[in-house]
Amino acid sequence: MGTVNRLIVIVLFEGVDLLDVTGPPEVFSLVRHETTDGAGYEVVLAAETLEPVTTAAGVRILPDATFDEVGARAIDTLLVPGSVESVEVDGEQLVQPVVEPGTVARVKALAHRSRRVASVCVGAHILAAAGLLDGKRATTHWSTAQRLAADHPAVRVDPDPIFIREQGEVWTGAGISACLDLSLALVAEDFGEPVALRVARELVMYLKRPGGQSQFSVPLEQVSTTRRIEDLRHHILGNLDQRLTVPDLAAYAHVSDRQLTRIFKTELGTTPHAYIESARVEMARNLLETTDDTLERVASGCGFGTVDTLIRAFRRRLATTPSEYRARFRAGPVRRTSETV
Repeated sequence: MGTVNRLIVIVLFEGVDLLDVTGPPEVFSLVRHETTDGAGYEVVLAAETLEPVTTAAGVRILPDATFDEVGARAIDTLLVPGSVESVEVDGEQLVQPVVEPGTVARVKALAHRSRRVASVCVGAHILAAAGLLDGKRATTHWSTAQRLAADHPAVRVDPDPIFIREQGEVWTGAGISACLDLSLALVAEDFGEPVALRVARELVMYLKRPGGQSQFSVPLEQVSTTRRIEDLRHHILGNLDQRLTVPDLAAYAHVSDRQLTRIFKTELGTTPHAYIESARVEMARNLLETTDDTLERVASGCGFGTVDTLIRAFRRRLATTPSEYRARFRAGPVRRTSETV
């Protein structure tokens, strides 16, 4: 009996994001080289017809099969990519997910023939429209998360993780590049962590990121609309190793403590304390990834003061510890600081 490959069907439609479609097969194609019996995946690109599909990048892709053809087979994983279009609202250019009714109907029908369903980036909007995310926790690209929550109240939207696995074998992924992390997680479930790790190394991804890893970088997370809050943000990011209290920041901005708190809530949707902690965690993440600094030095340099405070912040923000984070994400050779460790 020959090796049985798991069938993965990737949904194609006009305007689909190119990397959503091509990223996962790069991961899946390496699996058979890392298994002892040559087991792996059969990846099929499916569309309404066999005519070329033009992606958002302008690159045309030829489908391997029609939806009707793959619908006659037992599908292991149905992978749904996404697409966005630019729209003008009150003079501002915004993005909105593309959710075409015909594609939604096809996804809903194929999902019933699939062991597992997964979306990449804003493909979550298609799954939600098909009713596949009702009552489930899901993620999508941060730029459309609010739209997903508003359009589908039955979905518990969490915009932070890079991917989420829910009961009933439904997976959702965040940003476009997170499709690689999601694909590696699928490989780990099917063939084990060692195989997934070897594939990650082949792709020079170093280590797989856990699903709970945030898709945000704190200093870039949100751009404010006023110069005053921008000045405050830059002041905070440039002085994270210093004592940063609400009275100190209020004095810097020439406002009252209460007004400062109100400004942060309005402009950044958070409190000064929460923003400072997030920024300090982001700085600590960078140091853990790129230096050999001790935890004591990282804690001090980022303004946490003690290692215990650093650990508590990491558990609260990232659901891990600084040591565990460094073990996963240290990016090869590290730079040494001028001081002796």
